[in-house]
Amino acid sequence: MRLIFMGTPDFSVTILDALVDAGHEIACVYSQPPRPAGRGKKPRPSPVHQRAEALGLPVRCPVSLKSPEEQKALSDLNAEAAVVVAYGLILPQAVLDAPQRGCLNIHASLLPRWRGAAPIQRAIMAGDAESGVCIMQMEAGLDTGPVLTREATPIASDDTAGSLHDRLASIGAGLIVDTLARLDSLSPEPQPAEGVTYAHKIDKAEARIDWTRPAIEIDRQIRGLAPFPGAWTEIDGTRVKLLLSRIADGTGTPGQVLDESLTVACGDGAVQLLRLQRAGKGAADTGDFLRGFPVPTGATFS
Repeated sequence: MRLIFMGTPDFSVTILDALVDAGHEIACVYSQPPRPAGRGKKPRPSPVHQRAEALGLPVRCPVSLKSPEEQKALSDLNAEAAVVVAYGLILPQAVLDAPQRGCLNIHASLLPRWRGAAPIQRAIMAGDAESGVCIMQMEAGLDTGPVLTREATPIASDDTAGSLHDRLASIGAGLIVDTLARLDSLSPEPQPAEGVTYAHKIDKAEARIDWTRPAIEIDRQIRGLAPFPGAWTEIDGTRVKLLLSRIADGTGTPGQVLDESLTVACGDGAVQLLRLQRAGKGAADTGDFLRGFPVPTGATFS
């Protein structure tokens, strides 16, 4: 098919590669404009932008799609469909209507659960047993369109947002290729009214650990925010990002280090910290971290 592709982060790159490998013609790639990044704060193209250029595909980076000029430029591409995944811009109705067969969105949740910006993180933080990918026909509402296909995957006790992200990207890549191949035979299924939840964007205030909370919630917080933005805590004024944990046995004052393996007491139970990162340092497993930054038993995270 002749397609428009609209996406921005790494998650979308996997999908773009799958569409190209499947032989689809990508008329144009749309991505967010370059953003200042790095020490020099020079504009850096998005991961999708960089990948599209490497593939020799035309790229457009409009700040908005609301102008008649942008809408006409998109319509003039004469695409059969648009594939949209984590693009980051609102699509006006004129854009939704432009491709002959509409716009298909790849969403990283089992809709109607976790509509919105951060479905992967929210699923882990809420303790969901499974996540998945839905391919839906886009409409004006936020992730409200009818679903064409879906595929679920269990959320393991050691999954982080990073590991689940990679798995869902792979699932989404296979699912969109299959969906496009069977598009004529698929019947869109309206989303049920029950079970709707919203995956609001992660707020920076959510990242600091409150050690008075139960261990099960803290473990989910650590894994759900890893690798970015990363849950964090402090010890002796040093900020430490926590990137992996597991539920452990132990009791004590919330935040107290209970043993040499960095088991830390919570409001109820304890967690063992498995991967950490000090400000300005690389991430390290517990043993390597402690060799460079000893944390004695009895010390307290705050």
